Amino acid sequence: MTRVKICGITDVAHAQAAAEAGTDLIGVVFAPSPRRVTPEKAKEIAAAAKEHGLPVVGVFVNTPAAEVNSLAADCGLDWVQLSGDEDTDCCRQVRRPLIKAVHIAPDWDEEQLLAHLESSQRELRHHPPIYLLDTQVEEKYGGTGKAFPWDIARPAAEKYPVIIAGGLDPENVGRVVTELKPWGVDVSSGVESGGTKDIEKIKAFVAAVRRAKAMLYRAKGG
Repeated sequence: MTRVKICGITDVAHAQAAAEAGTDLIGVVFAPSPRRVTPEKAKEIAAAAKEHGLPVVGVFVNTPAAEVNSLAADCGLDWVQLSGDEDTDCCRQVRRPLIKAVHIAPDWDEEQLLAHLESSQRELRHHPPIYLLDTQVEEKYGGTGKAFPWDIARPAAEKYPVIIAGGLDPENVGRVVTELKPWGVDVSSGVESGGTKDIEKIKAFVAAVRRAKAMLYRAKGG
């Protein structure tokens, strides 16, 4: 079952709207970004999300593991997403369930991506993460709205739990779900208008994923 993660939530109203739309996870960003929130705001958002039973992911970039763990505990985060250049030692030290971003270079193919994940899986076998596959953009660690060639993730999605990110929106996410059947899909700028989360776009994105999952279910004879 493909899960929906709405990332870059900056206020309680959008967290509540995401929950009511049927989102599975929301993300709050602690890294430098137009969507960055303070620990106080993250705590407020997390508290509101928990009223709806909605798990919250804290997104960090190259933050020491001790600080990540402290913020996760203080803010009531359910997951931690490391979106920078963190090494396996840092990943092992994270105490929350882990999402590790993999930034896909323009010259990568199916084999290179799969080899990267296989190596990571060996090194993190005692704390295996969910892998968030995003587009490599120079000097940026996410939230760019740039897509990579999604087809190269097909073997990875068949073997590992992966979240597809980068360039998704309500119009194209259904194709990704039906063709790749990933563990999850992640969107931020694709459900925004003028740099702010758009509640109607959030609803449309979740509805598109639901339609795609229903098509897959019917195709299996369910």
